[in-house]
Amino acid sequence: MAVDLFGEEIIENVLLRDKFVEPPFSILDTKGGDWQKRKRAWKNLGIESHLGRDVECNAKFDDDVDPVTGLNKYGRKPMEGVSIFDPALCELMYRWYCPDGAKILDPFSGGSVRGIIANYIGYNYTGIDIREEQIVSNREQSKKLLAEDRQPTYLVGDSNVVLDTLENNTFDFVFSCPPYADLEVYSDLEGDISNKEYAEFVELYTEIIAKSIQKLKSGMYACFVVGDIRDKKGYYRDFISHTKAAFIKGGAPLYNEAILLQPLGTAMLRCGKIFESGGKLTKVHENVLIFKKL
Repeated sequence: MAVDLFGEEIIENVLLRDKFVEPPFSILDTKGGDWQKRKRAWKNLGIESHLGRDVECNAKFDDDVDPVTGLNKYGRKPMEGVSIFDPALCELMYRWYCPDGAKILDPFSGGSVRGIIANYIGYNYTGIDIREEQIVSNREQSKKLLAEDRQPTYLVGDSNVVLDTLENNTFDFVFSCPPYADLEVYSDLEGDISNKEYAEFVELYTEIIAKSIQKLKSGMYACFVVGDIRDKKGYYRDFISHTKAAFIKGGAPLYNEAILLQPLGTAMLRCGKIFESGGKLTKVHENVLIFKKL
């Protein structure tokens, strides 16, 4: 055991990483070299999580709508792309909170990252998404990268309906990155909560979370990666608190919370104009919320 001049044990980050992949702190810094190395390794596997997600993300917008018209009519500009889930974070949450051979449930299975990584490292993932083209894309990605006997299970349909068909108390981990209300609108389908007004979105979102918790074994964990979103007037909706409240109501109180620091990238170029025009800070983090079922 290494000790300092005062006889106190020295715990180095490298030793923590050997044991936990990343030090189990409340700040997760994606800019670090070790994090970026793991992220590149997963990307080199060939995961293309954007596939299936960029076709209808502007479903509410008229054809060829310009950014100004989109902002005035819909409260946001047309999406120029879609958010991609960090594969290094995905691996980390599985390593931290899943027992061997864990059954993982994802009620918002947009993108292929969470399913591919889960089954690649020995877990059993079940994902639900309302858009058939998304599920088809996820399955195609999985077939390219995983052995035939290691394929994730993907279910097409409204999670509020599909979850009723799954057995209660059978999953070891619930893990997802939910829709951020209408920040990214994926379709005009009736059960797609991303195309709802915010009050209805929260109501349906809360129901889906409650049903997901029912499927989770007692004492096991759930993790949602979320960020706050603004309304049409620029005020935050407090989506993070609504997520916490939904889990608490469903019987899984908040157990841990971490801040996921993102690489600054183009934020350095955008932040000055954004702040000068409206006094808004540029977000460079997400919240990793971890709940534990009673």
